[in-house]
Amino acid sequence: MKLTVLGSTGSIGTQALEVARERGWEVGALAAGRNLDLLEAQVRAFQPQVVSVAAEVYAQARQRLPGVRVIADPTEAAALPADVVVNAMSGLVGLAPTRAALEAGQAVALATKEAMVTAAHLMWEAAASGGGCLVPVDSEHTGMYQCLTGEDLADVAELILTASGGPFRDGPADLSGVTPAQALKHPSWKMGPKVTLDSATLMNKGLEVMECASLYGLPLSQVSVVVHPQSIVHAAVRFRDGSLKGQFGPTDMRLAIAYAIDAAPTGMRRPGDVRGARRGPEVAEHLGWPLQGSWEFRAPDVARFPCLDLAYRAGQAGGLLPTALNAADEVAVEAFLDGRIGFMDIPRLIERVLDETPAGALTWETLLETDAWARARAQELTVGVRA
Repeated sequence: MKLTVLGSTGSIGTQALEVARERGWEVGALAAGRNLDLLEAQVRAFQPQVVSVAAEVYAQARQRLPGVRVIADPTEAAALPADVVVNAMSGLVGLAPTRAALEAGQAVALATKEAMVTAAHLMWEAAASGGGCLVPVDSEHTGMYQCLTGEDLADVAELILTASGGPFRDGPADLSGVTPAQALKHPSWKMGPKVTLDSATLMNKGLEVMECASLYGLPLSQVSVVVHPQSIVHAAVRFRDGSLKGQFGPTDMRLAIAYAIDAAPTGMRRPGDVRGARRGPEVAEHLGWPLQGSWEFRAPDVARFPCLDLAYRAGQAGGLLPTALNAADEVAVEAFLDGRIGFMDIPRLIERVLDETPAGALTWETLLETDAWARARAQELTVGVRA
């Protein structure tokens, strides 16, 4: 197996490389941003032929990485021949490489949730035109993929995503005074700061709801969320006959990453085109994982965490609202982490941007225009807000 790993220095990227090392897979190309120290270590460990870096560190990277072809375009890296392209780039910057990989006929293990949140039908068009396919990497979506393997979507009544509930699931009742340090203490998963903060507001789960509907071709009304503090059940499907099928296991993202990479070469070419995969070799450390303890499930508190409802609103409206939601959330998260706004200002800011988002059809051009507008408007709205 030969991999290209985009976003190799981030949380998912580094864990994907751990899986590659454990499995003995070849890494042909890496794409990183500005973290040259970690990238240099990855190059020594995996000996890729090509690395992509941010333009501002290109000259420095060429000096530090002799014998490796250095480029400044992850889109070019995404189209290089590989058995699987792991796209772990966060944010809208991951869209162009995803599109390029699909149009080049690549198999994509997709961790860039913005691809399906903001541009689902454009991504499926790219897959159709180039012959590419994809499998999601997130634990919830990989779990859902496994639940749906061998099933007929016509028999599905409901797709159920679980949420840990984040650090504030049990309090305080008033979230207006919580700090960034408190919000970044996720109780279950080790993730980057953006995803961790989105988990604290439940926006991450809202984005996953939108992504789930786009991946499996079902309306948002058939995708629900339950809070499951133990983070053992990752996804479940309720069928029309009333039965339930779930996927559960340890909170180890390497399991989801490995499954997605194994499944990607025969992945989805259209919504709901689930084919499954042969599982990899045994992972001894998890074979003794104890099936013990209590599992708790509860409804999400949308009064305390209104971002979840905002995501449903944007997803149901479609068009340009998902793009505006995503852009406003990124700005709001950064402003909160910088101490410029308070925790509960995040949903207020996002709602204001959604209220003002102009109508229009989604194209590659309008997506970028709306993203730029929403970011600028969200920045304007942070001015004068006291954290």
